[in-house]
Amino acid sequence: MRQRFEDIPAGTNLPSVVNTIIEITKGRRNKFELDKRTGLIKLDRYLYSSSVYPGDYGFIPQSLADDGDALDILVMVNEPTFAGCLIETRVLGVFQMSDRGVNDYKVLGVPNTDPFFDEYRELEDVPKNFVREVEHFFSTYKQLEGAAVEARGWASRDAAWAEIRASMKRFFENQANAAERAIG
Repeated sequence: MRQRFEDIPAGTNLPSVVNTIIEITKGRRNKFELDKRTGLIKLDRYLYSSSVYPGDYGFIPQSLADDGDALDILVMVNEPTFAGCLIETRVLGVFQMSDRGVNDYKVLGVPNTDPFFDEYRELEDVPKNFVREVEHFFSTYKQLEGAAVEARGWASRDAAWAEIRASMKRFFENQANAAERAIG
C-alpha cells in the first residue's frame, strides 16, 4: 500500500507543534527526498561536501514552501531516528535562506515529548553553538555543487509560525486549484 504523506495533517497544535516526516537522519551525508510519484523515500544524491546533517531533517506535511516542495524542518535529536519517521515537533525558529534565488527556509524544532528538550521553547533556548552549526551547514553544504545559497540569518518562533501558516495556505490553495483544473 502506497503511503500518501500529503494526507498526514500538518500538526497537532498548529503552528506551535507540527508533524515532521523525516527524510534524512542526523549525521548522514546521503540526501534522501520523498519521491512524490511513488510515496517512497529515495536517495537523491550524496552530499559533495564532508558535512553531515546536524539533526534529523525532513518536511512538514500539508505545506508548500516557495520552492515548490513541502516546508523544510530540522529537528534537534539526541539520537537519529529513521527515514519516514513521524515526529511531533515543537517549533523554535526558522533559518531564512535562498537557494538559487528562491526562498528555502528551514524551520528548527525539537521533539515535543522528549524530556531532554522540555525547556526549549524559543530559539534563544537552543545552545548558541548548535545554532551556528546549523547556519554553517546550510550556508555551505551545496558549495561544491556550485549552487548559489544565500544565508539571511535566523528569525524567531513567531516568524517560523507565520511561515508555517503561509505554507499551509499555499498547500491548500494549490490543492483547490488542482481540483478545479481537473473538473475543467
